[in-house]
Amino acid sequence: MSLRPTSWDLPLFLHVLGAMALFGAVLATLIVSLVARQRPDAAVLRRAAWAAVVAVAIPAFVVMRLGAQWIYSKEGKYPNDPTWIKLGFNVADGGLLVLLISAGVAFWWKRSASPVAGRILAGLSSVYLLMLALAWLAMSGKWG
Repeated sequence: MSLRPTSWDLPLFLHVLGAMALFGAVLATLIVSLVARQRPDAAVLRRAAWAAVVAVAIPAFVVMRLGAQWIYSKEGKYPNDPTWIKLGFNVADGGLLVLLISAGVAFWWKRSASPVAGRILAGLSSVYLLMLALAWLAMSGKWG
């Protein structure tokens, strides 16, 4: 017995794959920024943080968001969206702003080696990880 039509499998897979890659890229950015803050000569780590945001997190966000919109259009419209859907869209839309600011800060940090930029990037990554974890929890539990 199936819980959902098989036509929903691809968009749901893309949504989950994008979300997992996004979470991993943001976590990698956080770890690299914390380690590199202790080593001011760590140009490789600063470039790795930049690459994690630009080459992995932003494309993963696009895949996650497109998959979410695709599966939402297949599920049909709710008269009032449940809490977990509202929260997911709010985290995704607000998270894009955090992600783009993180990309800018990571570029600044890569170019200038400013310790302040590393601290800001670590803070932004932490906030975004908490936002993603909240959305993950809400969607897995289907709140509301």
